[in-house]
Amino acid sequence: MPLFRVLGDRSGAKAQPKRRGPKIRKGTGRCCMTEDDDCVPSLQHMCLVNLADNMKEVWVKDYADNYVDQYCFRYIMGPFNLLPGELVEELTLLLCRRKQLSRPALHLLLVPQLRHLSLEKCPGLVTPALCGHIAARCQGLCSLDLSGVQQLPAKVLCETVHSLPALRSLSLVGTRCDRSVIQTVVDCCRSLRHLNVSHCHLLSPASLLPLGGVCPSSSSPSQSSASSSPALRPPLPLGSLLALDIGFGEQEEDSTVVAAYLLLSLPCLESAALEGLAPACGLLEREEFLHTDKFADRERVPRMEEVRRERTRHRGGDSWERRRGCDAAESDEEEGVCATKDESEDDDEPPCSRAEVKQKSPSRSELVLQLRSVQGVTCVSLDCLSRLCPDMRSVSVNVDPYSNGRQRESLLAADLKPWVGLLRSLSFQYPGPLEDLLIPLQVAGSSLLSLSLEGVKTSAHSPLLEVIRACPRLRDFHISAEPPVPLQIEDEDDWDLPQLPQLHSFKLSFSYDHNQKKPFMFWMSLTKVLTCLLTGSPLLEKLSLISLPCPLNSVLQDVLLHVSSGSPAPPPLPLGRVQHLDLTRTDVQMVTVKNIMQRSRRLKCVDVSHCWQITQLQWLDCKRFRSVEVVWV
Repeated sequence: MPLFRVLGDRSGAKAQPKRRGPKIRKGTGRCCMTEDDDCVPSLQHMCLVNLADNMKEVWVKDYADNYVDQYCFRYIMGPFNLLPGELVEELTLLLCRRKQLSRPALHLLLVPQLRHLSLEKCPGLVTPALCGHIAARCQGLCSLDLSGVQQLPAKVLCETVHSLPALRSLSLVGTRCDRSVIQTVVDCCRSLRHLNVSHCHLLSPASLLPLGGVCPSSSSPSQSSASSSPALRPPLPLGSLLALDIGFGEQEEDSTVVAAYLLLSLPCLESAALEGLAPACGLLEREEFLHTDKFADRERVPRMEEVRRERTRHRGGDSWERRRGCDAAESDEEEGVCATKDESEDDDEPPCSRAEVKQKSPSRSELVLQLRSVQGVTCVSLDCLSRLCPDMRSVSVNVDPYSNGRQRESLLAADLKPWVGLLRSLSFQYPGPLEDLLIPLQVAGSSLLSLSLEGVKTSAHSPLLEVIRACPRLRDFHISAEPPVPLQIEDEDDWDLPQLPQLHSFKLSFSYDHNQKKPFMFWMSLTKVLTCLLTGSPLLEKLSLISLPCPLNSVLQDVLLHVSSGSPAPPPLPLGRVQHLDLTRTDVQMVTVKNIMQRSRRLKCVDVSHCWQITQLQWLDCKRFRSVEVVWV
């Protein structure tokens, strides 16, 4: 028997997807349920659960007792070498989710057929020695996530990345990544499509320039740029670059200039979260390149005007934009990205085509960026962004709470109007009244699949119903709000309550005082909204209702008692597909939680922390209820 399977060998047995069982998403290694799945777990999943239950006492025990600290194996011959890589990935995620993954178990699971490895949930297990095992055993990795691993020096990160040339996705969030790691990525991972280096404080903004082929010259800084500027190197085919909160004490203008360089030099970039992204778009539109010459001379990189000319020169023929489309198609096919039904409707839903959008909003500089998703922009930059990026699908906006309310509403609505019919995801961070965001949402909400409202303030007149009506296609709806003042808010009987039949994830969270045992319960009208919303959303999989200022237990009981009538083929029962349930700091009772457990056989985790109606004895009794993880403090 060979010690390891050859990476290109296809003679081994592979797991065939079950018709009625969960499908494995190749890009993530996760088990994704479809609407046609049965509630009963598949035989494959039950086998993996049994394997996880016996992992410690059977598979790990001998290796941990005799080998883990005494020998360094390049390859380990064991039962996991015979499993397809997808099953090993799912088993690893299962152990992580159960908090049962140990260092010996991880050693056994590092097999050559592994393609996706995420250690974000167990950063404490990652050591330089483990990285050596990853580099030696898993050289065919396509994605690696080391987020939160702070104990690895930059040298170890470089050595690990150097041994993984097939990487297409790399996450180093919060690590000790520095300029040398970025240079190693540029030299060795030429197929990289996704990079996340947010919160890497040893990484300066200028260190990101080699990603776009903008490399320092070997000449001295005193020489003129015209006589010594180096040729631009081929950029990485990055489609996603996340680099927020990097560097210590870096000059603010450096972030803006670097963001402008990257927007020009990365032709495949579609998703970006960069410091200084918003002012960089304004700089590119106004073509204020002279202001960046000082930076270029200091860093010994080509001046921005040269990068701009190079970008313009490649716009025809075998252009970067056309290569971007080919690379994206190949990447999606190889990584097994599963497009949802709603995403497939993008081309037949929008009321105005992309060509019409570009014609309506021409950019003064005639520069068109391929960005489709941006994070952390401000209201001021939306106007410029809409001209440079006509194909935008996802925007995260920080709204200034100190601007005039009327002016803010009209400007937001006007800036979002060029993307009407195109936007699929919208996020507002706004510590102001919810009603201030109603007009912008009524403008852009018809095509939204995801909406997030962070930090908004509520009152007796908060237009929650109007927000729901404005966004009828939502699949993900998250609100993090400040509770209204503790005054009685009366119910109204004549409401025409809307529903969100495609909703898969809903979160309504109110802030609270930790010294207060329970929130004030006075917003009675909210109960009718929640009852209608939960009853009309039978596809819900994730539900979070935290610190609600209204009684929730009666709402959940009414939802469970709801029976659809007058339909020959009734839809799925409300709460029948819920997998994750968070009811922290609410008046929910244990009998209601058990009823939900009986309703949804897919339920995996229930959080009833600080629920004052639930006792410790009830919690201990409920912990033995099937295999659902119940959290209570």
